[in-house]
Amino acid sequence: MSHDAEAYGVYLHVPFCRQRCDYCAFVTYTNRDQDIDAYVDGVLRELDEQDRPATSVFFGGGTPSMLPAHVMERLIAAIAVHPGAEITMEVNPEDVTEDYLHAVHDAGITRVSVGIQSTAPHVLKSLGRIHRAEGARELAELIDGVGFSSWSMDLILGTVGERDEDVRETLATVLDHDAAPPHLSAYLLTPERATPLGKDPLRHPSEETLADRYLLLNQELERRHYGWYEISNFSRDGHECRHNQLYWAQGDYLGVGPGAHGHLRGRRSWRIANLDTWLERSARHEDTEAGCEIVEEASARFERAALMLRTRVGVPAAWLADADELSEFVSITGDRAILTPQGRLMADEIARRLEPTS
Repeated sequence: MSHDAEAYGVYLHVPFCRQRCDYCAFVTYTNRDQDIDAYVDGVLRELDEQDRPATSVFFGGGTPSMLPAHVMERLIAAIAVHPGAEITMEVNPEDVTEDYLHAVHDAGITRVSVGIQSTAPHVLKSLGRIHRAEGARELAELIDGVGFSSWSMDLILGTVGERDEDVRETLATVLDHDAAPPHLSAYLLTPERATPLGKDPLRHPSEETLADRYLLLNQELERRHYGWYEISNFSRDGHECRHNQLYWAQGDYLGVGPGAHGHLRGRRSWRIANLDTWLERSARHEDTEAGCEIVEEASARFERAALMLRTRVGVPAAWLADADELSEFVSITGDRAILTPQGRLMADEIARRLEPTS
């Protein structure tokens, strides 16, 4: 990809799943395979709004890997992209076969992200996940052999009943072999109010548990030479997710599909989230946008600073007047203030102290 290309992304939301996980609050539906063709037609219509070639594309969900490879090929062919664009697809472990991976790779997918969450059976059960815990290493070897330019595994930490040894064993299984993923996303469990998990207080992790899990994760990944580049994202050098970096830089991107969000030059927009309504509006060739807002410059400046703070780039130290009082949470490197591991756990609170000047 040309370094002169202005960063611009396309996010496609795939709202189909085989089973809804207990913690999921995304726009997803089960038993709606019959609507896939109409969904694809709607997505193709929304892609007409793309106003320039994309430097990154992300198929998220839901479960994008529920879409047959020929459907993925049709969608990718409809997206204008720069040469060398990063094109990521989320896949579920139960969908991964050698034939499918080769087919989507041939269709243009350059990067896959696999939702493993854990390799401990009791942790997966608590999360409402349906894939088997065993086989993570074999799965990695399969993906590694296809030839993607990069790929990632996703973990969730903090499930009630999860032990330190579960985290260590999961990381060992996922990372301690030649086919290890060069990128890892690890999220602390957040009980969303409307989900089965959110409605069950007995399964809510304590703040202390989440902090312990994160610090253990960071220690284990540092030991394996995976560097953090955002609070929940770690990689080997050169394998950072460009699409996610575009979000954190408040770049422009087109959101496509039910519930998808977009951003264009300070204008945020979001699609109709209800699949039935979205399909009906799309079939009538009507606008599928549900709403929009113009972000005022002062708000955009603060949000940009708060996002920068979450990354290894940090923020200008001058934006944090009391940085000296936060030495446990913020490290001053040159003229930059960068969060320590303990500080990453306090990112929202520290962000409120920011006074960005430009």
